[in-house]
Parts: sequence; structure tokens; C-alpha cells
Amino acid sequence: MSSNDATRDSHQVEQHLVTLDAAVERLLEAGLATLSDDAVVDTLQRLEVSLRKAAAVGNRLVIEAVERSIPGNLACRSVNEFLIHTLRISGGDAAARVKRARKTVVWHNLSGDELEPALPDTAAALTAGAIGTDHVRAIAQVMRKIPHGTDTDHIDVAEHILADAARATTPEDVTTIGLHLLAHLAADGNAPDERDRKRMRGLRVGKQGADLMTPISGLLDPEARALLEPVLAKLARPGMNNPDDPDSPVGDVDSADLDRVALAKAAARDTRTAVQRNHDALKTGLRHLLSSGVLGSHRGLPVTAIITLSVRQIEEENGIVTTASGGILPISDALRMAEKSHPVLALFDHRGRPLHLGRAKRLATADQRLALIASSGGCTRPGCDAPASMTAVHHVREWRDGGRTDIDNLDLACDHCHALIHDGPGGWQTRTSPDDTDNAGRTAWTAPKHIDPGQKPRINRRHHLDELIAGALEHARARREAELREHHRRRSGACGATGGWHRQARDSDGGDNDSDGDRGGDVP
Repeated sequence: MSSNDATRDSHQVEQHLVTLDAAVERLLEAGLATLSDDAVVDTLQRLEVSLRKAAAVGNRLVIEAVERSIPGNLACRSVNEFLIHTLRISGGDAAARVKRARKTVVWHNLSGDELEPALPDTAAALTAGAIGTDHVRAIAQVMRKIPHGTDTDHIDVAEHILADAARATTPEDVTTIGLHLLAHLAADGNAPDERDRKRMRGLRVGKQGADLMTPISGLLDPEARALLEPVLAKLARPGMNNPDDPDSPVGDVDSADLDRVALAKAAARDTRTAVQRNHDALKTGLRHLLSSGVLGSHRGLPVTAIITLSVRQIEEENGIVTTASGGILPISDALRMAEKSHPVLALFDHRGRPLHLGRAKRLATADQRLALIASSGGCTRPGCDAPASMTAVHHVREWRDGGRTDIDNLDLACDHCHALIHDGPGGWQTRTSPDDTDNAGRTAWTAPKHIDPGQKPRINRRHHLDELIAGALEHARARREAELREHHRRRSGACGATGGWHRQARDSDGGDNDSDGDRGGDVP
């Protein structure tokens, strides 16, 4: 870079900083009390976008300092120390900024060539002000946990999915999505096998303390979790089993007599550890509890573990499945649980939506709810990860407006999200996506203007990560193939241009000039 370029760039940066300082000063002096409610919301959103973009500029400056060895030139032992002393920030903040910069900024090798950021989609979203620094941290934490041996396509797709999700949700939600995403990435053999899960299982009941409280710790295997979740969904609902409320609903479990002789013989053969026996006791108790029927129903269905399996999964015996309560099961555990189940066959169209199940009454049937659990997996509002066991059946077109209780007008919404649907200020709206769209048949939610000024209808892909991963992989492969074709085309064009030049030169020296002379250098 010439000295003139450096002087020009330095002058431009100085002008931008002066403008920025002046703008912030004017905002500090501006009267905010007279703003309308809508103006307050709009100002908050626009200011947040600007602050996020400013953070992206800060990341670039950190990398500039590193690549120029500025910390060392100023006798600092590390870039972290340089930031702490220069900006008077905490050590934790300095470390976070350095980590963020290393993941989201273009680096240069010794030859000066640019190196793509480690998290390119995340970097683009941060630069656009669509996500914040906490989003970046959440994405980076998930990416660090991707199993070793995962192919590059899946790694790239995982980062794209997380960055795209971060544009529309909170950092905490990104972490939740990441946990499910990791489970899907590990489903092809990177997760611990059944032998490892048996070894790790356990439930430890600690000693009772002076306050009469008892600590519990341990690890539940996927099947035990799947059995526990629907019990908690029933008995831990708000209002249930409240000791301070004499009228609170209570769920009781009857004890059963034991064959003491058989029990003694079994004890002599038992080689398990104490914590393993505790774990197995819990699992057995939960299984008997759920099969007894004493818990009655929960949201219109018997309280039980609901697992959705496709015919392909059953045939291939590979992958993972998600329970109606949001838990994740390896296919082997799901098939073992299915041996003692009462299967329900549900048929879906090629878009994954249930075929017609109609009803003339307002309340959905148990069959309709089962079909929705299998097709939607949980609450359908974008950004919500509530599992199916925590949802109610929602009329996409309201019953009071003539909406029928037919399967194509029904979907799932948790209690909180269901209450958001109304015509007043801040209300959400739902509709069924048209047939000519990519999300045909799925329920699309439109956020109020203070959340999405453009009010674009969106669907929730949180419960369909397998579809999202497959679609993203297909898109990535198609993009790579297109880039390869473009590369070949450019090479062919370069060769053609060279060949044509030689033909023209030869013709000018007296060679024969035929009608195909302009294609003489084409490469097949």
C-alpha cells in the first residue's frame, strides 16, 4: 500500500469516527421522553444493529493489532493484556473479544492472501448487525462440540444453520438448537454406543442434610429420560401437586407387593453397582407407572412416552428420534421400547403433513393430536422449542371465524405461544402456507410489527432439524457443483480464447479460413 493510500484511509477513518462521536453526542442530548411507543421500539432496534456493527469493526481492529504485532511492540505479553490496558476492560471481556475476532474476521497468511473466517456465516450476520456478540459466543461453543470425524459438508451446514437461526432468536435458543443439532450430527456413529451408555448410567441419592434436603445426581440413559419426561410433563405442570394448595390436583402411584424369595435369588445374581441399581429402579418404576394408567390423560392423550418413527428408520435401524417431550433417543433404544408399545400408523403426504382427519366439534380427537405430534413435533411458533407434550391443539383459522377441526386446519402451540395469537397490539397471526411455496401445508406465524417490521410469515424448523440439515446439505452440494461448473467454464473460455488467437494468427499468415474458425479453440 502506498503512503498516499494509507493517508487517505487514515483520513476517512478519522472522519467516520468524528461523525460517529457527533451522532452519539446528539443522541445523548436528544429528548426521548416525547417519543411515541413505536418510536422507542424502533430506536432500540436500530441502535442495537449499529452497536453490533460497531462490534464487528472492533473485531477487525483486534486482528489488525495481532497481524502487525502491536501488542509486542508495546511490551505487552499478549493481545489480551494489550486490550486490558489500552481499553481498560476486564480480562474476561478481553479474552471474549479475542476469541470472537479469531472466529469472525478475515486473516492473512504470510504471503498476504486472505483466509476465510472460521465462522463465515456468523461473521456475515454480525457484520450486518443481525446478531450480537452473545450469539457469536453461543455458535462458537456449539461448533467446538461437533464430534471429531464429522465431514466438512456437515460442519459447514451446522454453522450455516446456527447463524441463520441466530438472526431470528436469542443466544440461549441458539444453544438449545445446537444441542439438538449435535445429536443429529452424532447419529451416524459418533455418539457413545449402547455399551458405553450402560457403563455411564447411574442415579446417586446423597445423604440427607441438616436442612432435611437430599441431593440427587447421576446420568440417565436415553430410554430412562424418555420415560421420565412425560411423567414430569403431567405432574410438574403449573398448579399440579402444589403443597400450599389443598385443592391442587394430585397424581398418586400405588405400591405393589414383591416376591421376597425371588427377590433374594435375584440379589445373589446381581453384579450391578449401587448407582446402577438406583438408575434401573427408577426406569422400571417409571415404566410401570406409565403402563398402569393411574396418571390418566395429559392434554387429551394417555400419559406415556410418544415416539415417532418413520418406516425408513425402522428398516435401516439407524439415526435418532425425538420424543413428544423433546428428548432424543438412539434408534436402537426406540425400537426396544416399541416392542412393548401399542403402535399407531399415521400416513403423511410427500411434504410431511398428515392426511385428512376431520371433526365437526371444536376439540381435536386423540388421533388428530397423535398425527400432529408426529408431523410437527412441538410448538410451531418460530423460536419456540416447547415439545409436543407441552402444547395444545391450535386452530390455524380460529373456530370462531369458521375454522373447522380438520387436520389441515390444526397444529400445535404451547400455552404461552397460544396466548400470543390475538388481534390486539402485539398479537401474532397464523396461517397455512400455500401449496406453491417450499413450506406448503405447514403453519406459518406472522410476528407483530415491533418484532418484525416486515411481518414476513415464518415457520418453526426447530423440531425438524433432520429436514433442515438434509436441505442445507443439498443446497451446499448444489452450490459447490455450480462453482465447479463455473470454474470449468472459465478454464474452457480461457483455453478457447487462446486457441482462437492462434487460429487467427495462423489465418493471417495465409492459412485456410473456414466458417468454424471462431470455434477453433473450443474445449469440449
